[in-house]
Amino acid sequence: MIRIFSHYVSKMAFVLLLLELIMLLSCASVASAIWVSDENGHFRSDNLYVSSLAFALVIIFSMSALGMYQHGAREGMRTTLFRIMPSFALGFALLSALIAVRPEMYFGRGVSSAIFALGATGVVLTRLLVFKSAESALLEARLIFIGGGSMARECMDLASSKLGLHQFKVIGCVPVAGEDNRVPESCLLPMGESLLQMAQKYEVSEIVVTLRNRRGSAFPIEQLLECALGGVRVIDAATFFEREACQIRLDSLQPSYLIFGGGFDQSFIRASSKRLFDLVAGGCISILTLPVLLLAAAAIALEDGGPVFYQQERVGRHGRIFKVVKLRSMRRNAEEAGLPTWASANDPRITRVGRVLRKLRVDELPQMFNVIKGDMSFVGPRPERAYFVNQLIARVPYYNVRHGIKPGVTGLAQVRYQYGASIEDAIEKLQYDLYYVKNNSLFLDLLILIDTVQVVLLGKGSR
Repeated sequence: MIRIFSHYVSKMAFVLLLLELIMLLSCASVASAIWVSDENGHFRSDNLYVSSLAFALVIIFSMSALGMYQHGAREGMRTTLFRIMPSFALGFALLSALIAVRPEMYFGRGVSSAIFALGATGVVLTRLLVFKSAESALLEARLIFIGGGSMARECMDLASSKLGLHQFKVIGCVPVAGEDNRVPESCLLPMGESLLQMAQKYEVSEIVVTLRNRRGSAFPIEQLLECALGGVRVIDAATFFEREACQIRLDSLQPSYLIFGGGFDQSFIRASSKRLFDLVAGGCISILTLPVLLLAAAAIALEDGGPVFYQQERVGRHGRIFKVVKLRSMRRNAEEAGLPTWASANDPRITRVGRVLRKLRVDELPQMFNVIKGDMSFVGPRPERAYFVNQLIARVPYYNVRHGIKPGVTGLAQVRYQYGASIEDAIEKLQYDLYYVKNNSLFLDLLILIDTVQVVLLGKGSR
């Protein structure tokens, strides 16, 4: 993994994106070589490079928006083909909209067909090459875990689940006296030699310390130092989860990790750039989605004649209470008992129109008012109701850390996890929120917005 503006990105996924960008630019250039603009047979060069770059960037965006650079499992060519088709269809729609505004960027029907055909073929071949290369044992990260308890088991499960472009080979676990064993006996490594000798013997690239208790003579501090000096990278479980899962796990978290671990950028430049981005994005989306908002409002009013909008108190930055504005998706008096209630799957309180609005996330559009006003940001932890926040702060450690920045319309937890409807779900989402609060940047915001497109188009995680 590599870090780009504090965010961890798979090296192979980054290489794949660069290769496909170059390949798509090449396809556009080759296909446009047959683009003749006058009777003398001269090739028109004005706007050629701009049009080729626009084609490549739009296709890359479309593939990113549909999750083609998120590889949780190995993909066969059939799966790759099925994912490429809707990505190129989305790219075609976006390019058509762009050409409607800038007609001079149009290649022509024949050239456009050739570009799309060459581009799709190039993507398939590029992915075939990269996927086969990623399967090579030379690119595997070989790991040894220090400890054999529950945290070691969780780290092993995470490493085993990374079957895509970033693969691991778990050599085994080194047991430590006084820790209950939670891993299979076959995974335990004998301690007949030093950690450095063991790492060199198995060609280990990284040692992950999974022990919660790092005090006492059982903790091999001197041997770990020897490994670090010997060129073997040593990290703890919290860093491993942060890097590989984009989570700051509560069960592996120590206060010192948050205090001394870096991140938490609250500088003037970061705050100013985020606010400018919020104003521009919020204003543009408000204007572009106004017709959709008006249609949704009319449908709500026609269904039961009730109010179109509703306001609800939420907890914002530093615990400040504000009122979020949304389109009403539940029946009137949905909480007649007076107590706030988590939304559930197939919640009977949701109206027929509301179910569609939630599926497409249209009910969230009025929150652009909160973004422009400054109560919310476009990207950040989702704001919760004070009733639930008070419960979660009392039961979940570090929950209040998520209130260190403004809440958002969308966020990392929203694009990586299902709809939260319980305290257990809130804990899982908090681990993504903590990662975002620690590593937030404009680059990460853009990645989350691209992932949000996939969530909206596929209706993921809605209730």
